[in-house]
Amino acid sequence: MLRLVIRRLLQLIPTLAGLSILLFLWVHRLPGGPAAAMLGERATAESKARIEEQLGLDKPVMEQYWLFLQRIVQGDLGTSSQTGQPVLDELLLRFPATVELALSAMLLAVVVGIPLGYFAARRRGGWLDVAAVSGSLLGICIPVFFLAFLLRALFAVNLGWFPAGGRQETGMNATEVTGFYVLDGLLTGELDAAWGAINHLALPAIALASIPLAIVVRMTRASVLEVLGEDYIRTAESKGLNKSVVRIRHVLRNALLPIVTAIGLLTGGLLSGAVLTESVFSFGGIGSFLKDAIDNRDYPVLTGFIMFIAATFVIINLLVDVAYSLIDPRVRVH
Repeated sequence: MLRLVIRRLLQLIPTLAGLSILLFLWVHRLPGGPAAAMLGERATAESKARIEEQLGLDKPVMEQYWLFLQRIVQGDLGTSSQTGQPVLDELLLRFPATVELALSAMLLAVVVGIPLGYFAARRRGGWLDVAAVSGSLLGICIPVFFLAFLLRALFAVNLGWFPAGGRQETGMNATEVTGFYVLDGLLTGELDAAWGAINHLALPAIALASIPLAIVVRMTRASVLEVLGEDYIRTAESKGLNKSVVRIRHVLRNALLPIVTAIGLLTGGLLSGAVLTESVFSFGGIGSFLKDAIDNRDYPVLTGFIMFIAATFVIINLLVDVAYSLIDPRVRVH
């Protein structure tokens, strides 16, 4: 297992290196150059010269890239023109909110999607199968931002069942330990704070989970149907093995292999794609901060976000490979 982890990490280094080259070239192709893009309307000849000297932009291109790479490795992603704070600090401050939302959405998609897809495949052609396929198609077709507005208008504004926005009730003096409000409430024993955070998570998590849920349902159904048609399943059933053993050990375990890969990719996508959902519900994560960065042409935040999400994808892919090897031991052999 350790050799697998090390091998995957080494394989991912060229990916990050290639992305850093693309980012470097993109920044240097910005109108007026990177210094003018960072300064925006405040750009003057003197300020541009000062920024270029600070960042080494007056040096040869290869030396510039080497300095750019050194800053990234050291965690120096630049300074936000919106807040005047280091980009990494801003991202780390808002990252727990986005992770909490993305994981909640993915948990909902997995807990509902895998059983629904499995039973739809087991009852192929029945009402549950038809409902699951139709519902998953609808979930893929409905835009996330439209569903978010719809949920907010119906369940928050009209019915008042859930909060309309934010991460916690205004004025609640909850103890913050990790930045994950639900976890903080459980760790400190402040169950009212944890429950309040769950209520605030509910609607944005449902909106964000719509597409992953639909994909998980369809992939699980297709994967289970494929496994059910394999010879070793018929052999196991003909030997008189217990049905629950056949379903869990042979059908579900083998069907999970492609689903695990999809879940990893979908989770990374949720982390980078929560911009509209967070904006609708004023959730205060990386997504809403990124939206403001786009509006204000805050290029250091944009480049920092891309590298930050790329590193997150690397970690998620590593976890997917580890999970894949645990489910299928043959992966460790190869």
